[in-house]
Amino acid sequence: MRKSLGSKRKELSDDHIADITRLFGSFKEATRDGVPISRIFRNEDFGYRTITVERPERDAAGEIVVGTKGKSKGKPVPDASLRDTENVPLSEDVATYFKCEVLPHAPDAWIDPEKTKVGYEIPFNRHFYVFKPPRPLSEIDAELKGVTDRILGMIGGLAA
Repeated sequence: MRKSLGSKRKELSDDHIADITRLFGSFKEATRDGVPISRIFRNEDFGYRTITVERPERDAAGEIVVGTKGKSKGKPVPDASLRDTENVPLSEDVATYFKCEVLPHAPDAWIDPEKTKVGYEIPFNRHFYVFKPPRPLSEIDAELKGVTDRILGMIGGLAA
């Protein structure tokens, strides 16, 4: 290897490269031993919009502070300590998401559209992880009893 691949230090064999090329060329989903090794997604499945959720600043009496100058004149002043962000999938409508997920918890909130950004991530664990259930409890209990008995035997040997 010319360059380290992080802590994995794995190389692809010619067979691996041929397998990957075949899977890519056939453009089909595939599994091996019940584990997905090739999946097909739309680009939008990985995209999201990060929206900035603003809440109004309030004075000592609990009244909403309203801007007096410039483009914020007559509008609520946002409280930076209450500012939050939400990642909304590209496949979802922002207004619908905001209405269902934010407004029930913060009815005075609004979205600052100037701060909205689009991003993408590929969450490999979410798409390729296959849950393996833990061993049966009886098997774990038996193993713990064996280890406990061995420890008690070692302690008994120290006392003698």
